[in-house]
Amino acid sequence: MPIAVPRLPVQRLARALAACAGGCLLLAVGASSTTPVSTVLSAPPAVSAQLWWQWVGLRGTLLVATVLAVIWSRHWPRLVLAGVALSLPMVVTELPGHPELPATAWFLASCASGAAAPVALIGVLGAAGWLFRSGHPGWGAVVAGTGTGALLAGAAMVGAGWLLRVPALGAWHVGLSVAALAGTVPAVLAGSALVPAPAEPPVPRRRVRPVLAAGVAAAALVVPNLSTEARMSRILGVTLSALLRHPSAVAGVTGALVLLAGLAAAGLAGRWGAAAGLTVAVVQLAVAAPMLLAVWALALETPLRWGAALFGVALGAAGAASRRRVPLAAGAAVFCAVALFIAVAATGGAPEKLSYQHESGPGTLLLVGLCATATALAGSTAATVAQRTELPMALGPLVAVFVYAGQQILQATYLGADGLPESSYLNPVHHLATAATGLLVAAAAVGALYGADVLVTRRAERRAAEEIRRQAAVAERERLARPIHDGALQVLALVARHGPELGPDGARLAELAKVHGDALRRLIAGADAAAAETGEIDLRVLLAPYESARVQLALPAEPVLLPARRARELAAAVIAALDNVRRHAGETARAWVLVDDEPREVRVSIRDDGVGIAAGRLPEAAAQGRLGVAQSIVGRVRNLGGSAEIGSDAGAGTEVELRVPRR
Repeated sequence: MPIAVPRLPVQRLARALAACAGGCLLLAVGASSTTPVSTVLSAPPAVSAQLWWQWVGLRGTLLVATVLAVIWSRHWPRLVLAGVALSLPMVVTELPGHPELPATAWFLASCASGAAAPVALIGVLGAAGWLFRSGHPGWGAVVAGTGTGALLAGAAMVGAGWLLRVPALGAWHVGLSVAALAGTVPAVLAGSALVPAPAEPPVPRRRVRPVLAAGVAAAALVVPNLSTEARMSRILGVTLSALLRHPSAVAGVTGALVLLAGLAAAGLAGRWGAAAGLTVAVVQLAVAAPMLLAVWALALETPLRWGAALFGVALGAAGAASRRRVPLAAGAAVFCAVALFIAVAATGGAPEKLSYQHESGPGTLLLVGLCATATALAGSTAATVAQRTELPMALGPLVAVFVYAGQQILQATYLGADGLPESSYLNPVHHLATAATGLLVAAAAVGALYGADVLVTRRAERRAAEEIRRQAAVAERERLARPIHDGALQVLALVARHGPELGPDGARLAELAKVHGDALRRLIAGADAAAAETGEIDLRVLLAPYESARVQLALPAEPVLLPARRARELAAAVIAALDNVRRHAGETARAWVLVDDEPREVRVSIRDDGVGIAAGRLPEAAAQGRLGVAQSIVGRVRNLGGSAEIGSDAGAGTEVELRVPRR
């Protein structure tokens, strides 16, 4: 279970949120620097042998930075600051008139810039996890969701492509980076105030597994650089010329290989981390194509496009902060999916018409809805799994690997009527129905995660309640043990010792006193051990000693095996019924006990030929405090989840039927 800490003071919470905002701004800068919308389904880069050291340096830097960030995720303010610092050299190069960098300096700046976004993202998610543990689940969901929303806002900043790129984007990047730095520095200066030491040291295995999973996930991104056309032709057993005619095959196979590596990382991350990572990855994949449509439709209206994206992220963050975040996020996803299906149907299966017409109204609504839905779904997923996994591992490197693999695999499905990929820049937009289906899958996934979390929580609560009841029962038995030992047991021992001196009836009384005395001793000395007994007992063995000239037993030939506690309680109810026959049915009354061993329950019938029970006698006896039937028979059986029926007519005997389920 997570370690609960007191809720944060307002000043400390403000510093934390400022640092988180700085990290999100940096994510937006990184997303808008790599034009994710225009290259959302781009093919993996082909790498020449002469430049192998370059991609080794880039991927190696990414791998080392990711692993170190997961190791130090609890020091999230420093991670966010490190991300800002790593991004500054490349951001400065976007300013007009910047000095020309030497080749080596440019390569180092590229390596640092490539590591900045993963470090900042893990820092933001580490902050979200810290907010969850600090008693602020709403703010934690907002931060985690805004991390995804910032990527979409950055994509909207770029525009539709390099032909319509915003000229002043470099200045905006510098300004946003400075703002991120200003928001992060106060949190870093607060030091340990924002990184409280855990009350208990973490379990080594739980800390090592996320690190290993992060390393495998980051290493999986090396696969695209190794998947050149020449190597792929040898793997697939086809000629290079045939492969060049079907470039989507390279992307599809590469995506499959990356997906396998991602699944290996998911196995290391655990069930909750894998489920959360897949859910958020499906969200990001599902919004890629409709985001491309919306951004292209608003390509000529930069302020409106930026404002719509920011408003959508803010709307999704508000939904993530709500206690009803899961139904709100799932409902938003379903609504967007329905809107996409309608767009496909209204355009005759050619939704790219909406982008060519540059309709600002539908484009704005679509952009707001997509940003809000993705933000709310990511925040809801984080809030659901926050108590059961490490957030940086659940929503960081795993999501990146799954998204990349999904992007490449989808290319193999985006084909024209001739089986070849279309050359249109808006090719993914032709397949909005696939994106709509992905949104429905994401809505179902976040709902399933929430349902699983509720079931696990309730099961833990039931176990805790059962343990409390068990301890209370033990305490009550111990409290009653002293007067029972000093009173009832002494009397029963005296009767058992001197009963035979009173003749046959006294001997029978002494035998009953011995039996009930032994039962009382077991109750007060070993009741807890008996209740915890996990073996099975043959009900016939417990009932056999009570057969006599006046009691006949009809038992199955095969053992009637029941869990120890159930068998003892059922036998005690039968013995209580026989005792009532002896005391109240008459001196000459006889009794018959029939045991039926059925597949799902055990049924025991106790019938006598005595004087019967007068109408209204049982409620009257209960009102007088005589609870032999109500507690010893009916109460025992009902506590086992069974039923007890008592039928009697005056002068015609009594029949008691007990039904107890086997488990």
